[in-house]
Amino acid sequence: MTWRRPDAAPQSYRPYGPARAPGVPLHRGGRDRMNPIAAGLLVLGVLGFMWLLEFYDQATGNSLDQYGIHAREVTGLPEIFSAPFLHGSFEHLQGNSLPFLVLGFITALGGFARWVKASLICVIFSGLAAWLLTPAGTIVLGASGLIMGWLTYVITRGFFDRRPGRIILGVAVLFFYGGLIWGVFPGQAGISWQAHLGGAVGGVVAARVLHGRR
Repeated sequence: MTWRRPDAAPQSYRPYGPARAPGVPLHRGGRDRMNPIAAGLLVLGVLGFMWLLEFYDQATGNSLDQYGIHAREVTGLPEIFSAPFLHGSFEHLQGNSLPFLVLGFITALGGFARWVKASLICVIFSGLAAWLLTPAGTIVLGASGLIMGWLTYVITRGFFDRRPGRIILGVAVLFFYGGLIWGVFPGQAGISWQAHLGGAVGGVVAARVLHGRR
């Protein structure tokens, strides 16, 4: 039996860990990160799905291309979310596969929820730019806008949350893949610089939204 003096004040308890002021966000640190194996499987799974779609598309006479972004058509706005999974040819998809794997993997290491949110922001910005800036009568499809968004997201997020490790990683990614940034300027015919530009802006916005210090 537990006994306590009637006049003894009840003890107060608080959780272990440093106290924080009300309204200050709690940074979870490593608990937000995704296991590298899980991150790799996630990105590989999405890429594998894209290859399956392209096999089906080629086998059915490019029947899936209609689900790309139809520029300037209001009815084509929902295709903003389907266009990144579709490609015009196996060569198109093959050219996107390696940067998709590398940049998607690096982004996913930051956590599944952040990967989803960052990807969604990049897809929306890239798709809207392609829909608005591309000449009417054009269909835009491919994952390069999302890839461009991941690129600028990885490069800039360290400057927003001020983590030296992420800044160093961003500089390394800029060194290896910085040449992709030239894709935001008008250049080769048949390449949607509009989607690249929107994706690049979306990546910076995602970094600010998800990593900016309050």
